[in-house]
Amino acid sequence: MSRLSLLGTLLLGIFVATALTQSSHAQVAVAQAPAPVVTSPGPAAQTEASKPGDNLPVQVTDPQVKLEDLELLTVPLTVDQLKALAAKWLEIVKSKTEQVVNAQIAVSKTNGATQTAEREKLTTLYAERNRLFDRYNTVLNAWQKKGGDAAEIAVYRNYQNAIFLEETRKADAKTLISWAMDWLTSEDGGIALAKNAAIIALSFLALVIVARLVRKLVRRWIGHVPNISDLLQAFIVGIVYWIVLAIGLMLVLSGLGVDVTPLFALFGGASIIAAFAMQDSLSNLASGLMIMISRPFDVGDYVDVGGVAGTVKSTNIFATTVTTPDNQVIVIPNKNVWGNVITNVTASNTRRVDLVFGISYDDSIPEALQVLEQAVEAHPLVLKDPAPTVRVNELADSSVNLICRPWVKTADYWTVYWDLTRYVKELFDAAGISIPYPQQDVHFVPVDGPKPAPVPAIEKQPASKKASISEGDEGH
Repeated sequence: MSRLSLLGTLLLGIFVATALTQSSHAQVAVAQAPAPVVTSPGPAAQTEASKPGDNLPVQVTDPQVKLEDLELLTVPLTVDQLKALAAKWLEIVKSKTEQVVNAQIAVSKTNGATQTAEREKLTTLYAERNRLFDRYNTVLNAWQKKGGDAAEIAVYRNYQNAIFLEETRKADAKTLISWAMDWLTSEDGGIALAKNAAIIALSFLALVIVARLVRKLVRRWIGHVPNISDLLQAFIVGIVYWIVLAIGLMLVLSGLGVDVTPLFALFGGASIIAAFAMQDSLSNLASGLMIMISRPFDVGDYVDVGGVAGTVKSTNIFATTVTTPDNQVIVIPNKNVWGNVITNVTASNTRRVDLVFGISYDDSIPEALQVLEQAVEAHPLVLKDPAPTVRVNELADSSVNLICRPWVKTADYWTVYWDLTRYVKELFDAAGISIPYPQQDVHFVPVDGPKPAPVPAIEKQPASKKASISEGDEGH
């Protein structure tokens, strides 16, 4: 047998002998030991064994941990762990605050060069403590996001606010200036703020460029959608533009560590208040949306809305701007537009020109109708289809009224109206057909006047009566 085989056999025998020896010792120990008493751990033992702060990673309580690293390290922690971590960071900032307070007292008790040195020491401690408070706030924010008790979190935040308030109130002017200058030149203070401001500004410019590109693409795409008005197109394009800006800005703020969740709550509360304060504006908004969806008119149409007639210049979600023929600009609230009768004059491609001409009762009706037909056929802008209508319409008080109703393109309406009015008058004059003025014949009918009343006759009296009257008069 070789030497290796002998060595392997020897080692195996030693291992087996050792195992048998340990087994026998264990059996003897079990036989000699008293039976164990099985007891369940009490509440205090369970609490101590399951303390959330005992199994925290070492890095999360390191005062030198980077802020970005701490934000990531708090992600997997539970609410109970974050609560315990907040308590540990409270002790850390409390200890550093005690150093700041002692240094502040030393500054107040010294002067000259010693005071300057103490103030520099105080500024250094103050910056270090503020750096710790940044980590402290990171832990509180993580605790709050995961559903921590708001009352407990408020106590922690009030502690920090009270410290800053008291330190600022007790510090002298030179110390405050020193703190401010140190903050402006620190990586976590003014420099970080300047970087964030620059990032926000550049991001906003980039977002504006991106939003404009998206708006251009949407405008190009929506132009191919059939049966959609220019007003609705402009509204959709504008909404897309502002949505891109808002979403992009929120993403930038989130990337910088700003919690945008409270913004949604703020907007929700503000919207309720605005709903009551801006009822008329909301009514205009709803009417504007209905106008854009229903499309009773579009930009460039000539409309008559609530007694206001003109060309639609623009429409937004609150008001419609109309330009009158004499170039007056009238802004009409959308609720007044949607709530009134809307007459769209230019909605159709063709229109009928309604003309009425009156001739005298002594003139020839067939000749007058022939003149009107000649005038209509001679005008180049009158459409052949539909055919014009020329008829006797009314036997009026002063004239026989003839109607002339040719069809024209909408853009040619007033041109044909004015041309035919002049042309028919000239043709009537050439044909000897009169257009009478409004007139009325008055006839006087003679009647017998009333007979005069007869003059009453004077009644004659007897002679004896006359004599007696005369004698009586003489006696008086």
